[in-house]
Amino acid sequence: MNQPQSWEARAEEFSLYGFTDMPSVHDRGTVVVTHGEGPYVVDVHGRRYLDANSGLWNMVAGFDHKGMIDAAKAQYERFPGYHAFFGRMSDQTVMLSEKLVEVSPFASGKVFYTNSGSEANDTMVKMLWFLHAAEGKPQKRKILTRWNAYHGVTAVSASMTGKPYNSVFGLPMEGFIHLTCPHYWRFGEKDETEEQFVARLARELEDVIAREGADTIAGFFAEPVQGAGGVIPPAKGYFQAILPILKKHDIPMISDEVITGFGRTGNTWGAETYGFMPDAIISSKNLTAGFFPMGAVILGPELAKRVGDAVEAIEEFPHGFTASGHPVGCAIALKAIDVVMNEGLAQNVRDLAPRFEQELQRLAQKPNIGEYRGVGFMWALEAVKDKATKTPFDGKLSVSERIANTCTDLGLICRPLGQSVVLAPPFILTAAQMDEMFQKLEAALDKVFAEVA
Repeated sequence: MNQPQSWEARAEEFSLYGFTDMPSVHDRGTVVVTHGEGPYVVDVHGRRYLDANSGLWNMVAGFDHKGMIDAAKAQYERFPGYHAFFGRMSDQTVMLSEKLVEVSPFASGKVFYTNSGSEANDTMVKMLWFLHAAEGKPQKRKILTRWNAYHGVTAVSASMTGKPYNSVFGLPMEGFIHLTCPHYWRFGEKDETEEQFVARLARELEDVIAREGADTIAGFFAEPVQGAGGVIPPAKGYFQAILPILKKHDIPMISDEVITGFGRTGNTWGAETYGFMPDAIISSKNLTAGFFPMGAVILGPELAKRVGDAVEAIEEFPHGFTASGHPVGCAIALKAIDVVMNEGLAQNVRDLAPRFEQELQRLAQKPNIGEYRGVGFMWALEAVKDKATKTPFDGKLSVSERIANTCTDLGLICRPLGQSVVLAPPFILTAAQMDEMFQKLEAALDKVFAEVA
């Protein structure tokens, strides 16, 4: 057997790629990276890229933060691994649970650990099914989410994800219901005001509850800002319109803060940014600043009591993962929370967000940019063939992929999502690095639009 020689060929020969445009890989090869320097990553050829997607939204402290690395080293030397089963867990796990409840919007609560955001959403669904059955409502199993939502890749969390690509797996499973995406620019009807759009979505929720029966609906899951849907903030007043409806019908509201949690929107939680109080929070990504795979379900006081009562009734919660509450992961998370909240990272997001928006507003004047949208350090530009009608480019042109590939050639990593280009840089980004990001992005936009417009 002849072994491929180049890094790119070796990657393609032996690796399966997730969420990757394979024509680009075949044409251009894989970018194989070796290390990072602040917000930059460096490939095997020594080329340096400003990573304006923070890895996958999560490397918010950059790729070589010494304090994060030292925290990991110290815990590996002290106690390198354990579980949270059978009435045993590490001291780091106890301390992290205390910290997560402390920084949550809840007065009290409980925390359950997973290895990812997907598993945390999956776990939350199982918790809801578990507690409703324990309360004599085993039929209360349906899950409400929205189109364009992204909640993960397990069979359950992928069923919650409102993206058409999951049809290749025969998903969603029965009982997962997707409501209208709260993106006013794209889904508002002709002559419909934003307020009327929100009222229509609230009526839709009421109608779905009436049709399905409130006694069959286990919970409603929502990202404060839909991340992998293309950075879609909610229409103004959206959460204030739907939460009273959910409360009236005893349907728990779960805020999926895998992307938005710990500073991405400028506040600790996206729920804080948009002024609503959920019943539980799903956390991952920024929880460990990307230095360890970890997710967490943070239950508010009411759900914590109800789940606790259900556990007491059968004397255990029969669910968990080998690495749940891993001591190294918990030590890293404790450090990450401290770094984001106390080393100026969250403040840097707040300080530079106006400049971020100003630059996007400038780029949005280009004839082939239909909309800029976002908050904090998560934004998107949507490409259109016709600005007035919001008509997208022909999908065969792969416009956003071409923009992202051109950015890569220029030393900038950004993410194509549908017809949009997403920017979600690390929280350590400086003003000068932001200027570099926009200079390279604008050069890529001008080049690609000249080719396709």
